[in-house]
Amino acid sequence: MQKLTEGAKNLGLILTSQQLEQFHSYYEELIKWNERVNLTSITKYEEVQVKHFVDSLTVLLALTEIPIGLKVIDIGSGAGLPGIPLKIVFNQINLVLLDSVAKKTAFLKHLVQYLGLDDVEVITGRAEEIAHQPQYREQFHLALSRAVAKLRTLVELTVPFCQLGGTVIAQKKGKIQAETDQATKAINILGGKLREVKKVNLTGLPDQRYLVIIDKISHTPHDYPRRPGLPAHRPI
Repeated sequence: MQKLTEGAKNLGLILTSQQLEQFHSYYEELIKWNERVNLTSITKYEEVQVKHFVDSLTVLLALTEIPIGLKVIDIGSGAGLPGIPLKIVFNQINLVLLDSVAKKTAFLKHLVQYLGLDDVEVITGRAEEIAHQPQYREQFHLALSRAVAKLRTLVELTVPFCQLGGTVIAQKKGKIQAETDQATKAINILGGKLREVKKVNLTGLPDQRYLVIIDKISHTPHDYPRRPGLPAHRPI
């Protein structure tokens, strides 16, 4: 796990031997399950360390602290990224992993148990529906999403989960200016405010990578998110 260790150091993290063992076990289970469940196209040992694990941890560049009991939801979690790497490093957070594909959530449930992670809930469902349930709506300090949808669609899928004062961190690649411009209306309607688009510069991550950071400043109107499919097919 040399690449992960180096990448973590660049983020100001010193990983323990137990954490490195958990990441190694994560890799092994990811590759094993990937043979029957489409979890990732990136499978080489060093590439997974950098492009999945270190990349997931770059969300820390948008945070000043990780307090005990921080409530985090990872929307469209897929293979558990970025939520699981964050949980391995900061065990004190309360984490919800949400994905609409049952095969992927089966992997996530297995992985959480296999790695011995506490205070992690795995949900199978659509964000458009789960965000209307009282136990999840506006309940989280932090909503994360990685490679899920265009920003103006993603805003409708993430902001409703954040409590007032909470934050959305969307991990994006490529040219981002047009996406943020197109998402301005959605951000305002959903109760958010764009704080920053932060460029990620880390060795081994050659692509243009950004963290889009949105603060929740007002309650999301009850009509949002709209029914499943509408945020993608008819974005605000």
